[in-house]
Amino acid sequence: MGRLLIWIGLICAVYWLWRRATRPAPAAPGVEEAQPMVRCAHCGVHTPRAHALSQDQQWFCSQVHLEQGATRSDR
Repeated sequence: MGRLLIWIGLICAVYWLWRRATRPAPAAPGVEEAQPMVRCAHCGVHTPRAHALSQDQQWFCSQVHLEQGATRSDR
């Protein structure tokens, strides 16, 4: 009886390993490529370039900061 249980356990382990090895890796849902980040010339916050506003080769995180302009700080 002990040998039968060992064989059943061995077969189950091999089947589990085989299924794990042949199953395709699940795709990560909602993962996007990293976007280049730019620093706001007013407050220094980094934001994706696609969402930032530019003026005179400077980037801003919002319309308010764009209107206020760049600050002179050593951040």
